[in-house]
Amino acid sequence: MILPLGDEPNPRGVPLITYGLILINCSIYLFITLPLSAIQPNLNDPTLSEYLRVIMETVPQQLSLPELLQHVSAYDLFVFNYGFRATEQKLYTLFTSMFLHSGFLHLAGNMLFLWIYGDNVEHKLGRSWFLIAYVITGVTATLSQTIFDAGSDLPLIGASGAISGILGFYFIWFPYNRVRLWVVFFPFFMNVIYAPARLVLGIYLVLDNLFPFVITRGLEGGGIAYGAHIGGFFAGLATALLINRQSAGSHTVMYKTRRTSSEILLSQTMANLIESEQFKSAEQEYFSVPVEQTCRLLKPEHALRFGNWLSNNGYSRASIVVYQHHLRDYPDGPTAAHAHLCAGLVHLYTLGESYAGSQHLKNALALEPSPEIESLAHKALATIPDR
Repeated sequence: MILPLGDEPNPRGVPLITYGLILINCSIYLFITLPLSAIQPNLNDPTLSEYLRVIMETVPQQLSLPELLQHVSAYDLFVFNYGFRATEQKLYTLFTSMFLHSGFLHLAGNMLFLWIYGDNVEHKLGRSWFLIAYVITGVTATLSQTIFDAGSDLPLIGASGAISGILGFYFIWFPYNRVRLWVVFFPFFMNVIYAPARLVLGIYLVLDNLFPFVITRGLEGGGIAYGAHIGGFFAGLATALLINRQSAGSHTVMYKTRRTSSEILLSQTMANLIESEQFKSAEQEYFSVPVEQTCRLLKPEHALRFGNWLSNNGYSRASIVVYQHHLRDYPDGPTAAHAHLCAGLVHLYTLGESYAGSQHLKNALALEPSPEIESLAHKALATIPDR
């Protein structure tokens, strides 16, 4: 058994949407699932006869109708009405089905994954967009399952499709994070280990979903919507890649815009001030112009010199802005690795922000930096657990 316990690093602040979704799912379980599961259905409810017909036609079982009726609860009929059924597609059930669970273990597993991976993605997307992404990937996951079970009358429920979408985002954006795993192969091995996030999520996708999906195709029963998990994961993955591409594309368009004579003059002025080490004047000049006018205002070597002076003279936040502008303007190459390193060190040592610092340091290592930058990044990352 392999059970994820947490990930690192984590962003500062409270992931309100992630916690809110967990609260909603748990509340529905406590105030709807548990009470209705203890209640026998109304025998005059027309939904009951339809539900029994579907169960007897779909699920292999040896029970007679009276015996089957003893195992039916009011919650089963509630799920039959508010879960998503491929043969009777109702728009509202695309959303209600995401907040219903078959039992405690179903709920606990989903909420554990949302708690571990949701905060990083929410921090990256922002609260509003995170909620939109959660809902959209959840709907996509549900519709993906119907492609493979178009004739199924059984209701599809659970948050796992939407959460798989969040895992797809995480796979693209946080490849260097580590996941803490409790590994149990009793009685031979029981321990907590750390593994790269992409390895863990790759196992989730391939071994936990793709393989079982292929093996169980055509078999009845099982109860796990592998198609929804796979569809949600790829929806999140594709959306994250699209966001990355659009972000890079917007920068390219910005660079192609013809620069005015005043912008060219400002760029020359900044270059002269930095080369003559008049950094205080450069600081006043740089932060007096609108953000959009800073695009490629500085050459890479000037941006790094300017950012380093700011960080060394008490302007930590200002230096982060300059490094971020440099990465916006020149996202690849050796100077990008250098900018990531500098930003990471300021976040880590000056501002005490381990999460932001670790992301910059890991991004620096991903850009195949010089041996010196690689060594400094590794040394800084090694200090994070102690912090």
